Amino acid sequence: MKIDPDKKIDLSAQIANAIRDAIVSGDMIVDERLPSEAELSDQFQVSRPTVREALKRLAAQSLIRTQRGATGGAFVNRLRYEEAYGQQVTTSTLLLSMNEVSFDVACEARYALERACAPLSAERRSPDHLATMRAEIHRQAQPGLSDESFCASDVTFHRALVDGAGNPVLSYQLAGAVEAMQPLMNMITFTARSREAIVGLHTRIADALEAHDADGADQALVELEAYTLTLGRDVMAARAKG
Repeated sequence: MKIDPDKKIDLSAQIANAIRDAIVSGDMIVDERLPSEAELSDQFQVSRPTVREALKRLAAQSLIRTQRGATGGAFVNRLRYEEAYGQQVTTSTLLLSMNEVSFDVACEARYALERACAPLSAERRSPDHLATMRAEIHRQAQPGLSDESFCASDVTFHRALVDGAGNPVLSYQLAGAVEAMQPLMNMITFTARSREAIVGLHTRIADALEAHDADGADQALVELEAYTLTLGRDVMAARAKG
């Protein structure tokens, strides 16, 4: 593992990148103990505080864990699905909140991915997935439901659709799309959208999945995407004028 002291990227970031690359490539394996701070300091020819900062960066990415005691130190972490899932949501949320991704781009990506799940969900969805979707549709139809609760229910509905595909890789990929992009779309469009229209489309999706009708689910998602895009563009155009 090497770094370039002349690069503009700060040294702690370079060290973190070098160790991360070693982990990703398999040169350092799960549960392997990293060299001590002193050893890393000598290896990279930097101060121990610089090494410490690099290790903090790696810990923040859940790539390493630290243990105290005589047998302690920093170890390559076994990244769990739940941790990766949470990081995906956080990263997507930050990108969207900082306007790095436009509404149209987020909407296109989210529905393209969700439509990819629909055929699998039509084939594999369990009674529990359908029950979750039906429960959220019922909840969304309640007249006294707050905007925040409606938005949360919307996310839960689409999460069940995605998880119904029975593919954890797709569920992971859709974590950012549904749990980060969906709340953003809700925030932008909730004042303009018709809850009745949303409930109607959600009902068609659930009906199609229950009937193993992949085409029917896909068509309802296509219409939901078009409706969301229209609302988003109208809202943002009105804001621009105001």
